[in-house]
Amino acid sequence: MPANSPHFRIGLATSRSHQGAPDSALAQLLNGSRNVIEQHLKPQLIVVGRTLDAMEQLGLLKNYPHIERFPYGRQGGLMKLVSRVVDADPARTLDAVIYLMDPVDPSSTFPEAVALKRQCVIHGKPFLSTLAGAREWLELEACALGAAPNPQLDPTFDLANEGIALIAHDAMKDRMLDIAERHFQLLDQFAFRCATGTTGSLLNKLAQKIKGEEAGRNWVKPFLSGPLGGDAQIAELILDRQQCRRVLFLEDPHVARQHEADIQLLERAARTVTDYALCISDAECGERWLTLLQQRAVQVSAS
Repeated sequence: MPANSPHFRIGLATSRSHQGAPDSALAQLLNGSRNVIEQHLKPQLIVVGRTLDAMEQLGLLKNYPHIERFPYGRQGGLMKLVSRVVDADPARTLDAVIYLMDPVDPSSTFPEAVALKRQCVIHGKPFLSTLAGAREWLELEACALGAAPNPQLDPTFDLANEGIALIAHDAMKDRMLDIAERHFQLLDQFAFRCATGTTGSLLNKLAQKIKGEEAGRNWVKPFLSGPLGGDAQIAELILDRQQCRRVLFLEDPHVARQHEADIQLLERAARTVTDYALCISDAECGERWLTLLQQRAVQVSAS
């Protein structure tokens, strides 16, 4: 790859409430991550019209050369992002999507917004809908390319003071167990782990196998199953900022889900505290995320 070629192709869009002010989520993200974007990741940014207008008005990533304008949302900008997620051409396809969503903005439930997230899950591409999630992803991918960890973000990576929710639909429970077993050492560093229903019971059985019956018995705090309200219980933890801001939610996008409202509730909770919470919704991205969390921890301990 030539030195000046972009490493990633990233779709970028934001809800109106996240783009207009100097302290908006868009401004916080691009100002806070400017060094890793310009010096390390060097992505091609495919930006929906109004979001790019806001970047220009606020002077964000001024003179950055790798930006492509897409139409405004009302002219199909988000729809085109969906098409690029599934495009097989490496010169056109998106590697990730950052869509900073406002959960009370009606556009967050438009078909193109829902399809954008769903196709990212199906094709194993990061869908980053919160400031915290986008900032963490950019940091981890930059570290993977050799950037020094940003010390200002160290407190958010102090897993001994952090919590994580582990949730999986029926068809994804075996995959969740595989991921948890491979990354058990990392997950064991979290101060708090929780899960819904059956997933929590299965994870505790795994922990008992690894740590011993007594030590692993309460490795995960199990809540109710999703259809019975477990998603809402975890959403409350996130909204109250009670040391649970990371969610690994392995969704099965190919089946109708009777408790779809509960699933959306949990995701909306994460987006409500956009600077705090993040939700990863597919196994492939979850695997890489956990791997890079461990790599960053090694880099910090070695420095």
